[in-house]
Amino acid sequence: MTAQSEKIVLADEGVFPIIYDDKGNLLKDLPATGLQTPGTIQGEGILIGMPSLFVRLASCNLRCIWNLPDGSITKCDTPYASFDTKNVQNVTTDYVFNIIKNNIGNMNHIVITGGEPFVQKKSLKTLAKSIKDNLNLHITVETNGTIFDEDAAKYIDLFSISPKLKNSTPNKDKLEKLGLSMSGPIKNHGAKRYNIKALQQFVDFCNKTNKEFQLKFVVGSNADEDEIIQDYYNQLKNIKPHNIMLMPLGANKDELAKTTDLTVAMAVRNGWRFTSRIHIDLFGAKKGV
Repeated sequence: MTAQSEKIVLADEGVFPIIYDDKGNLLKDLPATGLQTPGTIQGEGILIGMPSLFVRLASCNLRCIWNLPDGSITKCDTPYASFDTKNVQNVTTDYVFNIIKNNIGNMNHIVITGGEPFVQKKSLKTLAKSIKDNLNLHITVETNGTIFDEDAAKYIDLFSISPKLKNSTPNKDKLEKLGLSMSGPIKNHGAKRYNIKALQQFVDFCNKTNKEFQLKFVVGSNADEDEIIQDYYNQLKNIKPHNIMLMPLGANKDELAKTTDLTVAMAVRNGWRFTSRIHIDLFGAKKGV
């Protein structure tokens, strides 16, 4: 490990989709996309459709479990990066950088996601700086907006911030249905999910440095509308309607069908943006796409 490298913990997806390892050797299996090329497309947000390579970090300070409109529940669509982080990769930022270098091809976009990337803020900074200094790629970080770190943030181009609404909070009924107990991050989710100070830091930093951000809310019921307005839009300074983006709740096509219409209507009523999840349409609800 070089002096500029740091230890970093990846979820079991790691860097994806790829066809070459960190040494440049061709992997035996095709990526989960089924494409004979590394990379995929950004499936949501303002860069939807953009050819991108993803890096998924392990660990999250939240434990999202949502209610769907029909009363059923759905938890975080990447539980292996939050709820169950047994199969992780303990590597170095040099290792991650080399995989990116060998797979980036003609793409210009890296998406660092999680989990919650800012939980590993020191490693996030080192990796993002290395990518910027050596490859000069556009970097998006997908974050829940509860942790802000300026040292890492200065190397990021787009902050895709997804504040978690009250509907995401675990409760006894949700936990019983999933066979989970009220402990650790699950117990603390309700207190940690709403951090207006950190969100304002993200907004102020982006406005000061001319960087981009989107506040991407996962919508599962009509009640979410007043919460977004009262707890976020009316509380945050220097944001505009186009900074607000709504995405339907759901980890697969069946779940998304239950929330898409109400999410579109809510976006139109308020002059906010809507985003679908086209990677699910294209590749299904699976890892590595």
